[in-house]
Amino acid sequence: MTYIVLFILSFILTYLIKNYAIKKSLVDIPNDRSSHTTATPHGGGIAIAVTWFIGISYLYYTDDINSSLYYALLVGVIISVVSYLDDLYELSAKIRLITQVLAAVLGLYLLGGLEKIDIVIFYNENQIFTNIFAILMIIWFINLYNFLDGIDGYAGSEAVFLAIAGFLLFGGAHFLVLAVAVLGFLVWNWHKAKIFMGDVGSTLLGYNIAIFTIYYANQEPLNLWIWVILFGVFWFDATLTLFRRYKNGEKLSIAHKKHAYQRLNQSGWAHDKVVLFSILVNIILFCIVYLISNILIAFFISLMLLYASIKFVDYKKAF
Repeated sequence: MTYIVLFILSFILTYLIKNYAIKKSLVDIPNDRSSHTTATPHGGGIAIAVTWFIGISYLYYTDDINSSLYYALLVGVIISVVSYLDDLYELSAKIRLITQVLAAVLGLYLLGGLEKIDIVIFYNENQIFTNIFAILMIIWFINLYNFLDGIDGYAGSEAVFLAIAGFLLFGGAHFLVLAVAVLGFLVWNWHKAKIFMGDVGSTLLGYNIAIFTIYYANQEPLNLWIWVILFGVFWFDATLTLFRRYKNGEKLSIAHKKHAYQRLNQSGWAHDKVVLFSILVNIILFCIVYLISNILIAFFISLMLLYASIKFVDYKKAF
């Protein structure tokens, strides 16, 4: 019953935010970097954030979530508030980065840091090294999730997948809260989207995934790589695209439309077809994690799958 209530809350809040955004002209106007063609309200991520924080607070009240995880996730409020202000007023990159560093350090502190890194062929438990790595990872996850929120249903479906996968692999009511919080929004965001998530939603989701990764890695070091595999569609595309642009001598601070999902859309695929393709890849990634016990083998197979997916996109639309 709790999850139904939260889904309805997210659904209604998204509807209300959509109407308010239209009334106040808080809309995204299409430009040459956009993947949409009509002015569309933004800020739907507020519904995700409000529902999410209410949901995990209820879990904390009923003692259904680890306290350190709860407090670390609650730091996401900082990310959400500053990201919403950025949606409205376009804050400077310096302010955004300072906020992300602050949230990363505080969230990591509340988790007790990242205890060790173990990738089978490399092991390190030096706290300076592991925590610098963790802070950089949190900041990268926040930003890459934001980079890949560009077509209808893409960022939302990724969050639902990760929530369901996390629940199936690790249990935890917080995953179900995340799933229903995003699903209520996704009803309004599926192609054609009636409202966009905005930075307020995408940055929070990226932060949450990073916190989950560190929290479960502290339970079992190899869990870090499970989350890396599950999150592969997003981080592989974002990282490879950044590397390719750097290699081509492009100015990395300039917005672009070269991510794999954008190029697949440019090739003629509708938004929903691109999203369904990503869901298929995600399902295969989950099967790899679930069926292959050797994490090193699972990781390399997932890399081959992700690389093959990018080459398919290259075939459809050259970089």
